[in-house]
Amino acid sequence: MKQPLAYVHPEAKIADNVVIEPFVTIDKNVVIEEGTRIGSNATILEGTRIGKNCTVFPGAVIGAIPQDLKFRGEKTTVEIGNNTTIRECVTINRGTAAKGKTIVGDNCLLMAYVHIAHDSIVGNNCIIGNATQIAGEVVIDDYAILSGLVAVHQFVHIGSHVMVSGGSLVRKDIPPFVKAGREPVSYIGVNSIGLRRREFGNEKIREIQDVYRYLYQKGMNNFTALEAIEAEMPASPERDEIILFVKNSKRGIMRGYFPE
Repeated sequence: MKQPLAYVHPEAKIADNVVIEPFVTIDKNVVIEEGTRIGSNATILEGTRIGKNCTVFPGAVIGAIPQDLKFRGEKTTVEIGNNTTIRECVTINRGTAAKGKTIVGDNCLLMAYVHIAHDSIVGNNCIIGNATQIAGEVVIDDYAILSGLVAVHQFVHIGSHVMVSGGSLVRKDIPPFVKAGREPVSYIGVNSIGLRRREFGNEKIREIQDVYRYLYQKGMNNFTALEAIEAEMPASPERDEIILFVKNSKRGIMRGYFPE
């Protein structure tokens, strides 16, 4: 399935039914699994691991060394899960000594011109919009959606089932199940439409809304709000996920809603 005008290093491990189009470059120490297609002019560099049934569009560069002056040539990887689509001119850098790997999970869509920097972790079923730029050591949890032209600061954590508005500058952590937008990026409600699409019932969505009323609408600081949530709301996986996210936030969570 390899075109004669493509270059594949003899040490690369390519499954038999991988499609490699003309003018592709695949370096040594690369693994590409069954059913994946590599579009013309894509460059797959040392340390890249691509799972099954992925599609890499023309012009993408996966596995380039980090844009980090602390990088000293250490052996690191980029790991792409199964069924993930990487559109035109996406760039994904491999890890550094900090974590050793950059990860993109299963069933993700990275739209054109997305950049994912060293040691970042993108979960499963995520959608990253056109020209969104993700700095180093960012964590994005499952089912998050970032619209186009979003810029994410280094070390930020974005929770599961989050929706981030296009053009947002994300400098603080965004807790799970919410919509985020405005400048500075702020809480603008629970992502109820996204949650319903993923079969969260109305009762569960109301519970999540109640948790965020404590955090963002009752005039409490985070410490007091968390105490009140734990004391007054019954435990559930969603309640506890929010509590743990806020407690473990290193950059602090985004600010609350404010009127225009």
